[in-house]
Amino acid sequence: MKQLIELSTKTIILKRNEYLKYSGSTDTNLYYLENGSMRIFIVSEGEEQIIRLAYNGNLITSLDSFLTDKPSELFIQAIKNSTVRVITKQQIEQFLKEDENQKLWIKILENLIVQQLEREIDILTKSPAERYQRVLSRSPHLFQYIPNRYIANYLRMSPETLSRLKKS
Repeated sequence: MKQLIELSTKTIILKRNEYLKYSGSTDTNLYYLENGSMRIFIVSEGEEQIIRLAYNGNLITSLDSFLTDKPSELFIQAIKNSTVRVITKQQIEQFLKEDENQKLWIKILENLIVQQLEREIDILTKSPAERYQRVLSRSPHLFQYIPNRYIANYLRMSPETLSRLKKS
């Protein structure tokens, strides 16, 4: 992944609550979160629904838009002050002209897809306690970087339920 990050020639600094991307816009960049934390969410029936959380060392993007060059419903917002390295689609396309780099890119995409599928299965089939345990075992650092209210939303539970689960 280091080779991919080194493609970046631009850094963006976001203050807490600033947006990296708004719903309705097209995203042709991949972002490496050097430090800080961010959330990717949609607004449905007036409610925010977080679909991904990111912190130091994570790659983020509006993947649907990045892959299709079409506008996305997703918002990307800084939860805390964040430093983001920008990798453009053109830089990635140039990078992918080498076979070894294609293997790395496929691994990155596979990892993102598997994470999203696991989360979707958890949301649809697991109890709040099981979802909490799964995120705790998969991403224990999450609780250091992300406020509980965002984690609760991500896990589709109330902040009170998350608090109870953390205490038990």
